[in-house]
Amino acid sequence: MSDRVIIFDTTLRDGEQAPGFSMSEAGKLKMAKALAALKVDVIEAGFAIASPGDFRAVERIAGEVEGPVICSLARAARGDIEAAGKALKAAPKKRIHVFLGTSPLHREFKLKMSRAEILARIAEMVAYAREFTDDVEFSAEDAIRTERDFLVEALSTAAQAGARTLNVPDTVGYATPEEMSELFAFLSGAVEGPDGVIFSAHCHDDLGMAVANSLAAVRGGARQIECALNGIGERAGNCALEDAVMALRTRKDQFGLTTGIDTRQIMAATRTLSQVTNTHPPRNKAIVGANAFAHESGIHQHGVLMNRETYEIMKPEDVGLASNALVLGKHSGKHALAARAAELGWTLEGEALQRAFEAFKAMADEVGTVDSARLAAILARLDGEEGAEMWTLSRLEIRAPISRQDQPVARIELEHPIRGRISDVARASGALDAAYQAVSQIMDMPARVAGIDMQYIAADPSETGADQQGADVLVELDAEIDGERFPGRARARDIIPACVSAYIDALNNALAVRRRRDARAAA
Repeated sequence: MSDRVIIFDTTLRDGEQAPGFSMSEAGKLKMAKALAALKVDVIEAGFAIASPGDFRAVERIAGEVEGPVICSLARAARGDIEAAGKALKAAPKKRIHVFLGTSPLHREFKLKMSRAEILARIAEMVAYAREFTDDVEFSAEDAIRTERDFLVEALSTAAQAGARTLNVPDTVGYATPEEMSELFAFLSGAVEGPDGVIFSAHCHDDLGMAVANSLAAVRGGARQIECALNGIGERAGNCALEDAVMALRTRKDQFGLTTGIDTRQIMAATRTLSQVTNTHPPRNKAIVGANAFAHESGIHQHGVLMNRETYEIMKPEDVGLASNALVLGKHSGKHALAARAAELGWTLEGEALQRAFEAFKAMADEVGTVDSARLAAILARLDGEEGAEMWTLSRLEIRAPISRQDQPVARIELEHPIRGRISDVARASGALDAAYQAVSQIMDMPARVAGIDMQYIAADPSETGADQQGADVLVELDAEIDGERFPGRARARDIIPACVSAYIDALNNALAVRRRRDARAAA
C-alpha cells in the first residue's frame, strides 16, 4: 500500500455549497489557482450541471489551471455526466466524480429504488463516465449508514465498472474514529475489483470529528482524503485540509505517511479563500486562525522566548507565516514586554522594567491588546522623550449626497497633545475612503487599508437606548504604508467612528515605530 495520501480538495464544490460561501466565476478561478500553488492532487471544481455559472467555472478552471487533476461532481445520471465531461474537456488531467445514495434512508425516501436498481445504475453510470475519462470516482452517498453487505456490493460494482477511486463518505457526520478505521480496514479486504483501486474518505463535521475520522480512515487503509480549506462545507463543514495535512506531517511518527502539499502555501490559500468569500476563519481555528501561533499568557511567552518548542508543535514558517506572535495584553509578563521593547530599541532592566511593566499593565486593562504604537508611547513618556504623543479622533462629519455625480465628503478633526486640534476635509468615492484620506492629510502619512475585521455585537434589548439600538463595535484594521503593514484597533458605539479610530491607531503605530527607527539610525 502506498505511503502517500492523495489530497482531494472540495472547497469549490462542497465548500461553496455552504450558505454564505458562494463564489463568483472569477473568484472560483482565483481560488483554483491558489489550490494549484498549494499543490493539491485533485481540485473538485464544481457541479457542472448545477447552473450555467457552475459549468463555466469548471470549464475555465479545466482550461486555465495546470497541475492538479480537475474534477466535476455528477449524479448517477447521463445528463450530469455529459455536462461534467463537456466542462472538463480542456483539462489535461480530468476526473468525473459520480455519486449515488446507498443507505436505506436514501433508497426508500429520496431515490425510491431497490438494491438491485441501485447496483444496476452504478454499473451503467460509472461505465458511461469512463467514455469521457479513464479517471472516474464513485461515491456511495451516506455510506456510513449503509448496510455493510450492500456497501461492499455497491463499491465492488463500481470498481468492476471502471471506477479508480471508491469514496466512502460520512455524509451526515455520524461516525466515530473507531468506526471509520475498522470500516476502511474491512472494506479494503472485502471489496472486489482491479488492483490499485484507491479508497477515499469524505467526512463531515456535524459532531466535530471530521478531521479525526479522516485520519482514522487513513489508518484503516484510505489513501485519499476529501477536504476543504478552513473546513468549509455543508452544515458544520468538511474535514479541514490544513488540519489533516499538518497532522500527517507533524505526527509522521504515528502515521508514517506523506502528502504532496506545499504547506508553506497554506496561509496564502486561506487568505485567498477569505477574500473570495468575505469570511475569515475563527480566531481560534487550528493552523490558520489569527490565534493559532499567538501567545498572550506570560508563562507561555516566557517559554516560547526560551525555546519555541515549549509551546509550539509546528513552526509558523511551515504554514506560510513569517513568525509567531507574542500578543501583549493583560496576561503578558515581563519577559515578553522586555523582548518587544528590545525590538523597538529600548533596553529594560531592573527598576526601568518594573516602571514600564506597571504602566503597560494599566494600559492593557484599559484597551486589551497593547500594540507597538501604544507601547512605544508608554516607553517614550517614561524616558521623557518628545514627540511620542498620539493622535486621537475629536470630531467626524460625513456628508454623503444622494446624487450619483457627487462624492461623499468627510471633515475630520484630530487632537494632539502638542499640536492641538487640527481639521481637514477630503472627498472620495466612499465615505470611509474620504475619512481615511482626511486623516492621512492631517498626519502626513498616506496609507492603504489592506484589511478590516469587524465585530458588531448588538446590545441586550433591556440595555438599548431610547432609539432601541445599541451595540459594541470592535474594529481591527491593517494599514499598508510603503509596503509595510501596521495594525490598528478601536472600539466604539458606531461603526464609522470605530473604523476611522482604528485607522488613526494604525498610523500612530507606524509613526511610533518609524520614529524609533530613525532615532536608532541617528545614534
